[in-house]
Amino acid sequence: MDITHIHSLFLQCNSVSIDTRKIEPKSLFVAIKGENFDANTFAKVALEKGASYVIIDNNEYYIDQRTILVENSLIALQALAKFHRQYLKLPIIALTGSNGKTTTKELINVVLSKKFRTKSTIGNLNNHIGVPLTLLSFDAKTEIGIVEMGANHKKEIEFLCGLANPDFGYITNFGKAHLEGFGGVEGVIEAKSELYNYLFENKKTVFVNLEDAIQVEKTKNIKSYSFGINKENADVNISSIAANPFVEIHFSNSLIQTHLIGLYNANNINAALTIGKYFGVEDLDIKEALASYVPENNRSQLITKDTNQIILDAYNANPSSMAVAIENFLQLDKSNKIMMLGDMFELGSESHHEHQVIVDLLSGQEKVICYFVGKDFYSNKTEKPNFHFYKTFDDFSESLQKSKIENSSILIKGSRGMALERTLSFL
Repeated sequence: MDITHIHSLFLQCNSVSIDTRKIEPKSLFVAIKGENFDANTFAKVALEKGASYVIIDNNEYYIDQRTILVENSLIALQALAKFHRQYLKLPIIALTGSNGKTTTKELINVVLSKKFRTKSTIGNLNNHIGVPLTLLSFDAKTEIGIVEMGANHKKEIEFLCGLANPDFGYITNFGKAHLEGFGGVEGVIEAKSELYNYLFENKKTVFVNLEDAIQVEKTKNIKSYSFGINKENADVNISSIAANPFVEIHFSNSLIQTHLIGLYNANNINAALTIGKYFGVEDLDIKEALASYVPENNRSQLITKDTNQIILDAYNANPSSMAVAIENFLQLDKSNKIMMLGDMFELGSESHHEHQVIVDLLSGQEKVICYFVGKDFYSNKTEKPNFHFYKTFDDFSESLQKSKIENSSILIKGSRGMALERTLSFL
């Protein structure tokens, strides 16, 4: 595989695609095999739709000189992305963590874009395919790249760092996410810290939240730039934070009012503020950027439907994010509170226990109506007047349509596979 030649052809293209449904004119199509399909079969379709070149790994689907035949298309995509990153030589910020990665990435992007031409991971394209696609979206005009990295097993962050070669890194937190793949919380810490290991070995810089003892311990020997709340030893000292329901940050004699709900988002905001300061963004620009950001895609969205006010946080969930979302909701000065909570996935042998922990967390909240949806919550069914358990979403929606919910504050939270945003159509 002549990666230099492939890269020269890539530079003639406007974009890269792995999905013929999203082919753009003058694009490079990479045929990656999936569990249930062979994308090589779509190579001809990609060219017909306007792709300039296609990368395939099955000679049976060779078409003409526009076809690039490699041994493995996925490996070729990753190698191309790594080569392109080295070719551009731009500073890259890598971001990982159990909760808040995507929100923090978007906040960093809006802050840095006040001064630089930035590009960042689109959506949550943060795995072994998404990171290469992100790197290949950067071009000569990009001044700073922001790369989100996700993982559900050890050595994955290490591999992604090898592709992206980040100059800076930040870990949002270490929580109970993907326990099935990591083998417990200690495994989560070990896996996420692969970013720290990479930054240390390559003498790069890490951003550190001094409120997080694990971060402080793990970054002792790494060049760092820190933030904290009322911490004089921090490079960026935040005066105070508050939320009811929107987060407010007091910083540098200024009040930053945001559209983000919950104190659990404060660290995400503070990280973006800190990274903005590191790169020399003016305080007023940082304030304007953070104040203007409005969350979407089912992440901490505040939605009003008729007389109900809804916090929609249904993009994903794990025990850590579920607990902080619940605690934040309980602290809000609101009446008629309702929680609609869906199963948390990928917890392996810990699933029954972790769902029971959430049920126990709410056992003393007799004034809060709680709907638990999914087989894992259902297996922890508890008889309480304000508790309602449903094995499936269909069972829940059928019951919900018979109810009349008015003048209520509602939290909707669950893993992506539960798709609890569907609840909105019944409210």
